Amino acid sequence: MSITSERKGALISEFAVTKGDTGSPEVQVAVLSERIANLTEHFKVHKKDRHSRRGLLMLVSRRRRLLDYLKGKDHERYATLIQRLGLRR
Repeated sequence: MSITSERKGALISEFAVTKGDTGSPEVQVAVLSERIANLTEHFKVHKKDRHSRRGLLMLVSRRRRLLDYLKGKDHERYATLIQRLGLRR
């Protein structure tokens, strides 16, 4: 259910803006998206897990706030990120 350190490292290196970057909105949104995807798969099996569903909703709202921040700061980076992650249809 949680993200492995190898996968997290791969996401960080893929979405980092500069070398050694772990805190940019792009990296944070990519890691949150991976965790959200893992939890979504978890709920396909465990439909009545309400406690973890609350955690999922908190992750989704945290990702939404980061995306809103990025959209306000630099719309081009925002558009590139959601296209790379496939968040919008």
